[in-house]
Amino acid sequence: MFSKHPLPRTSCFYSTTPPTSSSPHKPESLLVKKCIFLLQNCGSSKLKLRQIHAFSIRNGVPLNDPDIGKHLIYSLVSLSAPMSYPHNIFSCIRSSNVFTWNTMIRGYAESESPEPALQLYRQMRASCIQPDTHTYPFLLKAVAKLADVRIGEIVHSTVIRNGYDSLAFVQNSLLHMYAACGLVDSAHKAFELMSERDIVAWNSVINGFALNGKPNEALTLFREMGLEGVKPDGYTVLSLLSACAELGALALGRRVHIYMVKVGLTDNLHVNNALLDFYAKCGSIREARKVFDEMKERNAVSWSSLIVGLAVNGFGEEALELFKEMETEELVPSEVTFIGVLYACSHCGMVDEGFSYFKRMKEKYGIVPKIEHHGCIVDLLSRAGLVKEAYQYIRNMPLQPNAVIWRTLLGACAMHGHLTLGEYARAQVLKLEPGYSGDYVLLSNLYASEQRWSDVHVLRRKMLSDGVQKIPGYSLVEFGNHVYEFLMGDRSHPQSDQIYAMLAEITKRLRLEGYAPHTENVLADIEEEEKENALSYHSEKIAVAFMLLKTAPGTPIRIVKNLRICADCHLAIKLTSKVFEREIIVRDQSRFHHFRDGFCSCGDYW
Repeated sequence: MFSKHPLPRTSCFYSTTPPTSSSPHKPESLLVKKCIFLLQNCGSSKLKLRQIHAFSIRNGVPLNDPDIGKHLIYSLVSLSAPMSYPHNIFSCIRSSNVFTWNTMIRGYAESESPEPALQLYRQMRASCIQPDTHTYPFLLKAVAKLADVRIGEIVHSTVIRNGYDSLAFVQNSLLHMYAACGLVDSAHKAFELMSERDIVAWNSVINGFALNGKPNEALTLFREMGLEGVKPDGYTVLSLLSACAELGALALGRRVHIYMVKVGLTDNLHVNNALLDFYAKCGSIREARKVFDEMKERNAVSWSSLIVGLAVNGFGEEALELFKEMETEELVPSEVTFIGVLYACSHCGMVDEGFSYFKRMKEKYGIVPKIEHHGCIVDLLSRAGLVKEAYQYIRNMPLQPNAVIWRTLLGACAMHGHLTLGEYARAQVLKLEPGYSGDYVLLSNLYASEQRWSDVHVLRRKMLSDGVQKIPGYSLVEFGNHVYEFLMGDRSHPQSDQIYAMLAEITKRLRLEGYAPHTENVLADIEEEEKENALSYHSEKIAVAFMLLKTAPGTPIRIVKNLRICADCHLAIKLTSKVFEREIIVRDQSRFHHFRDGFCSCGDYW
């Protein structure tokens, strides 16, 4: 059904005949019963399990017997033993029943290599063993791990034909499979057709929405869950925090935090790590630090999450100090930890220190650098203005540079005015990811800053002829239990007249502070006044105006933007933070910007 290559039947690695010892031995049936009793009571000890197996071999127990074999396999799979061990036993059993087949499928589904589970299912059908209610949940778990939706749909149709589609645990497995394959709408459709939904079903779809870039849908489904009287559990909280982090919905996430305290989830390490990560991704690094300090138990993930959170929020020195504390605690840093450390060095302009940490990562901790670590080094050099050195580093990298690496160099070229190298970097990106509009925009900005309008027009025509659509910029803000989305020039909000009046007031007051629109990178050869108008209605400026209109003086403003913030908006929001005495936190495509008193945490590099 799924593979033309069945699993090999390996030779037995134990005796199936009685030993030749002269000592009398017990009747076979009593030995079998004794071994089964020992297997059922060996607990979670792999050593005891091996001892029982050895005892069976020494005493001539026929382990090719289906009854003893199934108990041994079940115990091995339950203890997450390497699958080669139970597979060897399975290969020697005379005639396995459906329970043993299911146990083997389950074992592979829960392993790091789930592919054999599909092959076993094919062999099972070829052996005329009829699947039962437990077969398909295990099989669908394997499909979910492989993220192979084609096979998943075949299994789904088989489930329907065999009449198992009405069983709750089969339905839950289908939901999880579709969500894991990225078809969360299919998961939701199957969810809607369910007559009864337990907490597992709700969690599967909420988590599917959260992980597949649909946080609003995740939160909407959570509200429906509450209306139906289903109480959330720890898994629900993890998905909710992920959705809130994606949207920058700090207030809603805080309510989730209160719920955690109310139901006693604050001692759950995984939930606390998710909460810490949520606060960091919402730009509320003080609250992230508070969660970290109050955790009764911390692991390497806890430390890494805060180190990365501090680094991306612009607190590079604090991130490096925390890393030193982590080493003092003798915790082993992970690959993710060093991404935070290298990013912190990049933000602080600590080039030599960054290379020193990179070396320590390899030599002291034995971590082989991945493409993300090399990307941090390229960013480190680029931020320091060492653009040519960054290019040489890319050329000498042991890994093939990906589009992100070349895009980092392209951004550095746009920032520091390296036109020739920028054109080369953009050509490399074009080979790897030809359809991404942001790369055209970066190069257009570079041409525009040099007043090379003919090149801008050629590039824009090329963009149109290649069918590349510019991704619409949007900004998200949270207010009054809602997340509002604004587009460039957006007038869809009921209070748009008041918002645009506030926008005009902001511009007026900024000009008194010396603000002049940064029109160099407007992608058109048009009159200066038209450029200024085009800049005035960027989505982040509309979002700032809305929040100034709706929130009390002194209230921090948090904005999530899907694209990189432009030079003019960066300048305008810096001044707005000073003139209106507000802290404004913007999370854009590349990093956090904490604007306060006319300064930005990024050091004006983005």
